Amino acid sequence: MKRALIFGINGQDGSYLAEILIEKGYEVNGTIRRSSVITTERIEHIFKKIKLHYCDMTDTMNIYNIIDRVKPDEIYNFSAQSHVKISAELEDYTFRVNTLGVLNILQSVRNIGIKCKIYQASTSEIMGNTTDGTFKMNENSKQTPVSIYGISKHAAQEICNMYRDAYGMFVVNSILYNHESRRRGHNFVTQKIAMYVARYKLGLEETELELGNLNARRDWGDAREYMEAVYLMLQKEEPDNYVIATGETHSVREYVEEAFKEIGIEIEWSGEGTSEIGRERRSGRVIVRVNEKYYRDIEIDCLIGDSRKAREKLGWENKKKFREIVKDMVRGAIERYE
Repeated sequence: MKRALIFGINGQDGSYLAEILIEKGYEVNGTIRRSSVITTERIEHIFKKIKLHYCDMTDTMNIYNIIDRVKPDEIYNFSAQSHVKISAELEDYTFRVNTLGVLNILQSVRNIGIKCKIYQASTSEIMGNTTDGTFKMNENSKQTPVSIYGISKHAAQEICNMYRDAYGMFVVNSILYNHESRRRGHNFVTQKIAMYVARYKLGLEETELELGNLNARRDWGDAREYMEAVYLMLQKEEPDNYVIATGETHSVREYVEEAFKEIGIEIEWSGEGTSEIGRERRSGRVIVRVNEKYYRDIEIDCLIGDSRKAREKLGWENKKKFREIVKDMVRGAIERYE
């Protein structure tokens, strides 16, 4: 029986990967942060099938002791301060968790001396404003991150590459483009929209939905499908870096439109920039408004990835389309409120 250790098992990605590994017969260990409120909702259904460890990614000895105790065959790191906007307010913390946390894992594995495959989740945010959408970004594309979050993840990626090349360790980075599901965090724009639409349908919402840049375009995929790709990466004989993406891009505006279509509402837009509003076509009621407080310090206009390498070397493919992803998130939000 293989033994896996998932840092951040109670997040969206960690919970899906845990399910996949359990199905494949792994002993699954995972880390969570100590909190005064419940943070294990995403893993309640598999609670008896996993072993949990309290962890602080900034505590070197804590990480060392967990790895030494578990002695995993595979380590997957999803622990991160992963919200771009929040990273601008928590710069020091973002770097400690996202960059030094990864270094703590790598140092621990090397010093303990165990043979272990390591996966590090990177992000499309490291690409910055490199493409306008006319070409897709792959593993060799120029990386120009423009947020503290993106920069911290870029630094973590380079540390992983160095440890692989310098010490012969099995370390894999993958640049994951935006991936969504019912388990997405509530402060991410996709879930924010889905939850608003659910409340609107059930008559629980009387205020307007306030959003930032409606023109921002992203490559949105399905979270569980992306975790299947992550699993495949650590089954290869040699470590490598991969881009995981759908190769399609859609705007936040499109996401709003598709979400409201799911409850039978058509949105009509008017105005530009921070003056743009979205009305319910039938009633004329304003239900979407732009608020500049949700703009980033430096906006990324478009992110779109080329996952050809993963498709060819891993045999991976994405099947769930944009419209299906939006529909599932809205339905999930409605079910939670009901």
